Amino acid sequence: MSVRKRTWTTPKGEEKSAWVVDYSDQQGKRHLKTFAKKKEADQFAATATVEVREGTHVADSDSVTVEKAAEFWMKDGKRQGLERSTLDQRRQHIDLHIVPLIGQTLLSKLSVPAARAFQDELREKGRSPAMVRKVMTSLSSLMSDAMERGLASRNPVREMRAKRGTGREKAQEKRQKGKLKIGVDIPTREEAKAFVAALTGRWRPMLLTATFTGMRASELRGLRWQSVDLDKRQIHVVERADRFNDMGRPKSAAGERFIPIPPMVANALREWKLACPKLKVEEKGETRYVLDLVFPNGSGKVESLANIINRGLVPMMIKAGVAIDTGGVDEEGKPILKAKYSGMHALRHFYASWCINRKEDGGLALPPKVVQERLGHSTIVMTLDTYGHLFPRGDDADEMAAAEASFLR
Repeated sequence: MSVRKRTWTTPKGEEKSAWVVDYSDQQGKRHLKTFAKKKEADQFAATATVEVREGTHVADSDSVTVEKAAEFWMKDGKRQGLERSTLDQRRQHIDLHIVPLIGQTLLSKLSVPAARAFQDELREKGRSPAMVRKVMTSLSSLMSDAMERGLASRNPVREMRAKRGTGREKAQEKRQKGKLKIGVDIPTREEAKAFVAALTGRWRPMLLTATFTGMRASELRGLRWQSVDLDKRQIHVVERADRFNDMGRPKSAAGERFIPIPPMVANALREWKLACPKLKVEEKGETRYVLDLVFPNGSGKVESLANIINRGLVPMMIKAGVAIDTGGVDEEGKPILKAKYSGMHALRHFYASWCINRKEDGGLALPPKVVQERLGHSTIVMTLDTYGHLFPRGDDADEMAAAEASFLR
């Protein structure tokens, strides 16, 4: 591998110069790469020497664009059988963020500075911190796939994060968002009691189950009767329904779990089972029931999340008085209210806080590991990061006074 200066005269009589790196790749194919400055040529030569020796070098002529690599990445995801929601998110990141800004860039030219410039441009165009982080994660995954195919020699996103510290954007986002607060993000005990007392009709068994199991909305929508043991009073979470209503396994191994249910929930489910709609299928003159969902829509099929929230959760919150006055009035002059908590995750948060602070009901507070298992978190770190501040603490001032007295004694 050599670095030499090349000088020439243009048709207008001007003298020009550049630095050329002359090298052969791991297959013995010769390449010439030109740079304006010797420093840049030397840096490339040093990097290329290592890559050729390790057999990972990809020359510009052998490289493909980011857009082409993105299509390979999408096809690989389909072959792996990824969920539709995951593939849909990949496609959105590619079409709305990656291709419009760097789609025509060769992978061999996508350096750490180029990746950082892409990140900065996303922010300048008004993408939220969470969206920037997700798109950069997708780009990193795309580059890793390209490396495995021999289309790229490095993953600049991974190198960028290694230099700047992994999770920096995520940590900043958490600081801005702050900790979950009871009465703001998590229903208070009084609000939860009022909500439970107000539940009626077909939404009662589902919302009771959500409140006292902490199950995710997708897990409730994909729950089958065969996974509910009313005698043992427990639910076995083994399936979920995604936003396309496709049934599948939980996203992680920790998502599959057993959750005990209190008598009130068991009794409500026992009554609901008699009236629960079933999906009938006629085959060869015989009637067969399929899906056998615990909380289906009126036809026995997977219920939509929008219906659960708009027809179940929100009206029941308002009925219970867990609502906020918008300041407006309707045609009859009555105040227009909106639910204080309009997402199913609020009930999951309440369940977590209830497990953590159950001593107020005369019960035993559950250890963090048990709370993690009940919620289906993949790691204890996730549980403690989200709910650690809710666990009971001693009186720090008294503890410090006692420690001081012991020290001075």
